[in-house]
Amino acid sequence: MTEATPEVEEVSVAGARPRAYTPSKRELGKTTPKRKAGGRAPEPAPANRREAMKRMRQKQREQRAEQRAGMLAGKEEFLMARDRGDERRLVRDIVDSRRNMASYFLPGALIVVIGSARSMPGYVQLAANVFWVMLAVSVVVDSFILTRKVKRFVSERFPKSTNPPRRHYWYAIMRSLNFRRLRMPAPRVKLGEPI
Repeated sequence: MTEATPEVEEVSVAGARPRAYTPSKRELGKTTPKRKAGGRAPEPAPANRREAMKRMRQKQREQRAEQRAGMLAGKEEFLMARDRGDERRLVRDIVDSRRNMASYFLPGALIVVIGSARSMPGYVQLAANVFWVMLAVSVVVDSFILTRKVKRFVSERFPKSTNPPRRHYWYAIMRSLNFRRLRMPAPRVKLGEPI
């Protein structure tokens, strides 16, 4: 029978500790920070269901406010899927840099509704109907001009794009229908500013 030889740990020359020894923080003179000093305190659990619902609504309110602020600022991560991308940003800038007849469509429609009421005199009703036809024709013509401009700019700036320019037409027309200050994301360019 052979006797088992005891394993001998390698000892460093400097001291009586093995070479792979790692000194503790206490030996190094460091202290481990406590949880309160190291980070935020955990939120206590809600006492009942009503409090849990109240906290959930508060968190949702804060998330919506953050998302709205990000969307107004035009930050890409907060935009809806339809508004994302360089091409859509260009289309928004094209619409926002010009005066659009479509922006006057809703106020004009209100004038037509009031002017064509039965209580109005006949000449006011006739004027309202003529104004309605002129407004509709001008919106159609202006939208056609807008789509030609979108096609030209998107084709020039993004020649290797897989999306055809016609995919942006409806987006541009719907944005031009909104009042400038109600557009989301908010306009980045001023009226008349070159793109």
